[in-house]
Amino acid sequence: MRTVSEYLSSVVREIPPSGIRKFFNAAEAGRDIISLGVGEPDFTTPKVARDAAARALDRGYTKYTENAGMLELREEISAYLDRGFGTRYDPASEVLVTVGGSEAIDLALRVLLSPGDELLVPVPNYIAYSPITKLNGGVAVEVETFASDGFKLTAEALRKQLTPRSKLLLVSYPNNPTGAVMTYEDWLPIAKLVEEHDLIVLSDEIYAELTYGRTHVSFASLPGMKDRTIVISGFSKAFAMTGWRMGYACGHSDLIGAMCRVHQYTLLSAPTLAQIAAIESLRHGLGDKDEMIMSYNNRRKMFVQGLRDLGLSCHEPEGAFYVFPSIASTGLSSQAFAERLLQEGRVAAVPGDVFGPGGEGFIRCSYAASEANLLGALERMDNWLRTLNRVGV
Repeated sequence: MRTVSEYLSSVVREIPPSGIRKFFNAAEAGRDIISLGVGEPDFTTPKVARDAAARALDRGYTKYTENAGMLELREEISAYLDRGFGTRYDPASEVLVTVGGSEAIDLALRVLLSPGDELLVPVPNYIAYSPITKLNGGVAVEVETFASDGFKLTAEALRKQLTPRSKLLLVSYPNNPTGAVMTYEDWLPIAKLVEEHDLIVLSDEIYAELTYGRTHVSFASLPGMKDRTIVISGFSKAFAMTGWRMGYACGHSDLIGAMCRVHQYTLLSAPTLAQIAAIESLRHGLGDKDEMIMSYNNRRKMFVQGLRDLGLSCHEPEGAFYVFPSIASTGLSSQAFAERLLQEGRVAAVPGDVFGPGGEGFIRCSYAASEANLLGALERMDNWLRTLNRVGV
């Protein structure tokens, strides 16, 4: 008889465990560890949303909704995107409510990828994109970005990776892990290549609201790009609703309709109470959102300066809630630095190499943590780095 693991598909056997979860789990198991690992707001979901869900539960709103999600929520999402980013979608046919943004990404890849199709993805980037691509039969082609360019995607780097098999471009700005943001001018040469090579774009905009000193530019808002783009977002980051698993996808009705057909056979519909909470967040939780973003901005400035004071070169993040400092000056690899920082310095960060090429020599720290924890982490890092300098690597 075969071993149990031999019954697994060959594709699944080749999928590595999450490099982020490895350090998060180690931090959870350890004592007196300050964790800057997982990208989750330290805020509680705004009270208006929690109260709305509690009232709905008390009134018995526990049934399925439409497969695409409550029309009321889709209307609110459409109006919200129109007000904030200048991209308006027909709530009836161009908006799909999903179980988190992750399901939306998976659905988009399921309906668009045929075996061997290539998806271009800038790196460093969120670690799930390549595995999900592989699970859906596609080939992830990495497009490297660099600190010298602010970790922005350039047309030159993209052009070098284009082949006759290129079908999709997946972009995620503001970026996890670098905090990079693309401007309108940055996007224009990318849009030109997308049109020239007849690509579809998946634009993961889960951090769209979390920008500092500038307004997010949705790729779908560029001339001629709306019908070529599936915008993916959700409520986890900006509205502190990670555990509610509320996401959505917006795009051409043919694309969204195909995604909904798969969705109806797999997840059926997003959680009803979470949808009700999301409606309330969009109607009455925007003030809470803005207060959280202001707090992130203050923490961002403080933490970046703190890292620089420790002697670590640090790109200025303009979005999301991560910093991506270089640790090359220590002579340690990203993995070795993160392992030793956890074990000896009692601070959990994520090694940059798990985010793909270009991430080696960096670590990712989330500043979606309390100011006290951020200051404590800087103090511990300072003490540990001093020890490194005294005894050598």
